[in-house]
Amino acid sequence: VATPVNWKQGEDVIIVPAVSDDEARQRFPGGWRALKPYLRLTPQPK
Repeated sequence: VATPVNWKQGEDVIIVPAVSDDEARQRFPGGWRALKPYLRLTPQPK
């Protein structure tokens, strides 16, 4: 995952484009929201 420059603890993180949707489904079973095909946000992992 990656974070925006102004990210704060507890905010959503970005699933980097190098991670395929299939791999993201395995790593983030809670899902994500896609603002753009290359910009997927998911809650901060614990």
